[in-house]
Amino acid sequence: MKKAILIIILLVFVVGGFFGLRFYNKYYGNNVENDGYVLIPHQANFKQILDSVGKYVKDKESFETVAKMKDLEQNFKPGRYHFQKGLGNTNLVNMIKAGNQSENSFRIGDFGDIYQMVGKVTKKTELDSLKFVDNLNSIAAEKGYKNAEDLKKYFFIDTYNFFWTVTPKEFFKKFEDQYNDFWNSERKAKEQQSGLTRDQIYALASIVYKESGGKKDEMRTIAGLYLNRYRKGMKLQSDPTVIYAINQQTNFKESIKRVFYKHLSTPSPYNTYANKGIPPGPICIVDKNSVDAVLNAEGNDYIFMCADPARFGYHKFTASAEQHAINAKAYQDWLNSKNIK
Repeated sequence: MKKAILIIILLVFVVGGFFGLRFYNKYYGNNVENDGYVLIPHQANFKQILDSVGKYVKDKESFETVAKMKDLEQNFKPGRYHFQKGLGNTNLVNMIKAGNQSENSFRIGDFGDIYQMVGKVTKKTELDSLKFVDNLNSIAAEKGYKNAEDLKKYFFIDTYNFFWTVTPKEFFKKFEDQYNDFWNSERKAKEQQSGLTRDQIYALASIVYKESGGKKDEMRTIAGLYLNRYRKGMKLQSDPTVIYAINQQTNFKESIKRVFYKHLSTPSPYNTYANKGIPPGPICIVDKNSVDAVLNAEGNDYIFMCADPARFGYHKFTASAEQHAINAKAYQDWLNSKNIK
């Protein structure tokens, strides 16, 4: 009799353990086969969610069962969700219901215009580039600007984190807050002392950034040189402005590695070989260092600069036209020797 009872108890434990293990695996056991990111749009339906999830889970049916029991069909949040190995169905469903999505990294580079930037950014967002631009145009109009391109000064080169579901308004707000924080009382005082408008500061900063290649150690020297030219009433004659003028006309589809004489007459208000003064706006998105370089420009007497073939990415500076001619010839000879056209 005792033996029979023991057998029954043992069977109860075995059966209970079997169903308990199935219950655990169904709700809490690892069900992620492939580590990756699941994208759930705002307008997704339950079938679309299951199709997206199915690429990453081992057992789609168990996920569907748990999802239905936890009412995911009617209660999900759009987003970009990281499916990591080790996560069970309950964790996955709760993550989607709570909207615990993972941020994406966005690199804002020295884009020539806002539309280039949007084209890159929207590859990592839910909205397409046309809708994104339309929204930025509306934001620009609210601020009294012509279009989104006039918002260029609000952006700085850097890496930022955003959610896949970020709206253009949320996106711009982050940069507007950064812009307002950047222009503190100290920088505003230097802005007043400079005698330049903020648009002129950004335009010069963009030239400084392009001429320096983003190298901080030459920025203040270059800023001082261009301010010397500007205050002497000289044309700024910056090659990057010519390249920008051509890029504008070709919608940034032409790659120019070397500026020739034929390029210098390109008709554009941004072409500083054709026009005196500072361009009407920046020729690229800038970094904070280049703006600070203009606000804290080096006091020097330089008028000329030329790329230094002995130090790639750096320049030779001089106040002498004769010395500049020597420097320029050395650089042209180097370009020709490398067959750079």
